[in-house]
Amino acid sequence: MARQLDEQIAGRFPVGQRLRVLDVGMGQGTQALRLARAGHQVTGVEQDAKMIATAREELAGEPEGIRERVRIVQGDGRDTGVHFLPGSFDVVLCHGVLMYIEEPDPLLAGLARMLAPGGLLSLLVRNGDALAMRPGLAADWAGALAAFDTTAYRNRLGLDVRADRLAELTATLAGIGAPLHAWYGVRVFTDTAADGAQAPADVETLLAVEERAGKTDPYRGVAALLHLCGVRG
Repeated sequence: MARQLDEQIAGRFPVGQRLRVLDVGMGQGTQALRLARAGHQVTGVEQDAKMIATAREELAGEPEGIRERVRIVQGDGRDTGVHFLPGSFDVVLCHGVLMYIEEPDPLLAGLARMLAPGGLLSLLVRNGDALAMRPGLAADWAGALAAFDTTAYRNRLGLDVRADRLAELTATLAGIGAPLHAWYGVRVFTDTAADGAQAPADVETLLAVEERAGKTDPYRGVAALLHLCGVRG
């Protein structure tokens, strides 16, 4: 996903431009730190105090110049309008958040308002069109059959959450003024890997395969996750 995001940034903004990035639901700060290391000014919004503590611990180990480029705000991603002015950011990330939001449209509309004209909105969501893949590959035939007709599922943390369908999100992005510009699949072949599994010795080849599959039909359509990139008009 990081490679996909970098591809979109490189294709939209001049080389060397320091971008204003908002990471909503930043978690432990993986993408926020990566983008700060690349020279961008990053604001992370996170509700979970433990995640914030982990992010701050990681940030503390960075050089001063990188630490100065990261701001962390504790809050709900649905309240961006409380903290920031419209059009304040060039890039807005919302990765792995929508599955926990029962009604995501107000959140998405708020994120779109945060974008400057021409800004990039990056979403990572569970693929509602491929929910039968994981149980099917695990030979859970009853689970696979049930998954065809729903967007609800239980994730690996044991939480009951929801997925999004590409067609519906495409319509939503058009409606909020940040129409879909590009989309990718994420975890096409690796979704069934056990949590905590060691990376293979040829991890670069694995990443190359996933990167290629993530932008190639029909493979990207059955990925566990979808990475959607909208552009503010």
